[in-house]
Amino acid sequence: MKIPVAAKKPKILIKHGDKRIDNYFWMNDRSNPEVIDYLKKENSYCKSVLKPTAKLQDKIYREMKSRMREEEATAPYFKNGYWYYERYEKKKEHPIFCRKKETVKAKEEILIDANIRAKKMDYYELVSFSISQDNEWLAFAEDLTGRRLYRISFKNLKSGKILSETIENAGSDMAWLNKTNTFFYTKKDLTTLRPFEVKKWTLGDKKHHTVYTEKDETFICGVSKSKDDNIIFSGSYSSTTTEFRFKSANDDKPFRIFLKKQKGHEYYPESSGDIFVIKTNHKASNFKLVSCPLSKREIKDWKIIQKHDPKVLIEDFEVYEKYLAVQEKKDGLTRLRIYNTKSYRHRFIPPFEQTYTLYLGTNPEWKSTTLRVGYSSLTTPHTTYDIDLKNLEKVIAGQTKVLGGFKAKDYKSERVWIKSHDGVKVPVSLVYHKDHFTKRGKNPLLLYAYGSYGSNIDPYFSSARLSLLNRGFVFAIAHIRGGEDLGRQWYDNGKLLKKKNTFHDFIACAESLVKMKYADKSKVFAMCGSAGGLLMGAVSNMRPDLWRGIISNVPFVDVVTTMLDDTIPLTTGEYDEWGNPNELKFYKYMKSYSPYDNIAAKNYPAMMVTSGLHDSQVQYWEPTKYVAKLRELKTDTNILLLETNMKAGHGGASGRFEQLREIAMEYTFLLFVLAQTSISKNINYI
Repeated sequence: MKIPVAAKKPKILIKHGDKRIDNYFWMNDRSNPEVIDYLKKENSYCKSVLKPTAKLQDKIYREMKSRMREEEATAPYFKNGYWYYERYEKKKEHPIFCRKKETVKAKEEILIDANIRAKKMDYYELVSFSISQDNEWLAFAEDLTGRRLYRISFKNLKSGKILSETIENAGSDMAWLNKTNTFFYTKKDLTTLRPFEVKKWTLGDKKHHTVYTEKDETFICGVSKSKDDNIIFSGSYSSTTTEFRFKSANDDKPFRIFLKKQKGHEYYPESSGDIFVIKTNHKASNFKLVSCPLSKREIKDWKIIQKHDPKVLIEDFEVYEKYLAVQEKKDGLTRLRIYNTKSYRHRFIPPFEQTYTLYLGTNPEWKSTTLRVGYSSLTTPHTTYDIDLKNLEKVIAGQTKVLGGFKAKDYKSERVWIKSHDGVKVPVSLVYHKDHFTKRGKNPLLLYAYGSYGSNIDPYFSSARLSLLNRGFVFAIAHIRGGEDLGRQWYDNGKLLKKKNTFHDFIACAESLVKMKYADKSKVFAMCGSAGGLLMGAVSNMRPDLWRGIISNVPFVDVVTTMLDDTIPLTTGEYDEWGNPNELKFYKYMKSYSPYDNIAAKNYPAMMVTSGLHDSQVQYWEPTKYVAKLRELKTDTNILLLETNMKAGHGGASGRFEQLREIAMEYTFLLFVLAQTSISKNINYI
């Protein structure tokens, strides 16, 4: 099949006196039949190129599926008289949400069967749900397109009937007023997809009342209920600033301001009986924990619980009647600190392994003395622990079972530190199969990273990934700047006018892993998506010779043009991350690394780029334009594929098995490139 060639329709873009010509700007119109036709041609071409791999794709898919228990259930958690859990049934794509009254041995009550709701739909995801305090009403948010414009529906749990009235174009945040049928939710702007309003509605009422409108387009809104059920919070958030309003959950009085916005001040309050506990970065870049009475909330009234530590990042916390649990990160690894709220003396829960993922789980009961945490590592499947807060003893509440002969002892994980371009050391977590790895620089490597928004990619287990490890791949996660692995400064040194540190860190990690003999220099692959796709685009421009192949999922690659268009969803809220290109200094810096603007006539590695037609985060035209321009300018004959999911958005397919199909295709692409010619040849990696 012929390689698709997109029509060139030059569009002149001028800013700050600088002229850019975008030949593919016209693709920014999903209603244009020519755009849809081009996407279909790219999909057909992708399918044609990978046709020789069809059997291998199916083989890898079946491998991954065979490791899953098709009938699986989450560990139940207790809230307001019921045990809640979700489970999967054999051959079904979506979860069933259930509860049991008072004891786990009670009769099961099905709240929502997502498989029934998903029938005849191209895309479906049940995103969140909330139950009224009297246990009579269920509100649930659904995504029917992948666009993240949610529909909220209501079910009477006594009669089992679902109301015909729904709330359209909502956010996923919800909160019920106590002892009433009054409900709070957020409304999204149809153009920007920004949650900009908090609204109130009472079941049966024809009018929805606006509680708060966030007029600053760099902020989004949220609504939540405190763990002790006493307070409803309405929050406004940007990347660097927060503001909260609050009200009693027991009456219909209006919201009050907690603390007014101060640029650069992030604070996150939680109600705990007669006080608030607050995570704040006021004079504390890595955050500190403070408390204050409900009636005195000014900074001068705050009492320090845990002071700021420049070497320890406070990530999250969980309040209880008698305890306080704090999730924090030191030297790139998570640890848990437990306070007794009478004395505020603390103890640490000991670390589990050398490198791992640890996080606070679902803990909705304020009076509980048990802390639920989630845990996994590169060799340990996801495990749910319940920790007794009195003695810190832990028991396994649930663990994902990995079938197909998986033995954790067959795999080894390591953590190494690598020096970047400016001498800063970057942690890297890696894993491999002991029988298929020798430290002689012969193995293929898949390097993964994200590096934006302060988001961390902790070392997590993936049963699907075993299909690569079992074929000799080393998998590594580079904890590069732009995340918060080593504290807030780690994030600050990988954003705005320091964004290129993110790219240099990733390149240094790839080079050093080769020098350290973890990988063959001719078999280095890279992969990530979204803002991590920006990373993929930047490093392919900067060092195209370093990579054998790259997988870039729903990549953010047209940085300058996107950030200049404030009608595009989420753009204005991104200024604190990338900068505002309406300012010359940010414009110049963005343009110097923007993947789309820096494509040149040179050789590039083999690439697979994925996209979603209904993507709400990265609009489909960014990866589409990116591939079209690469096809126009690149001078090599390496494979370049664009695969657009015409029925989904940012997260790809919604069903659990359909997601495996996508992963199988991506893994097969890596093996196909590694094989160089035909997949039918007898190559060890296959």
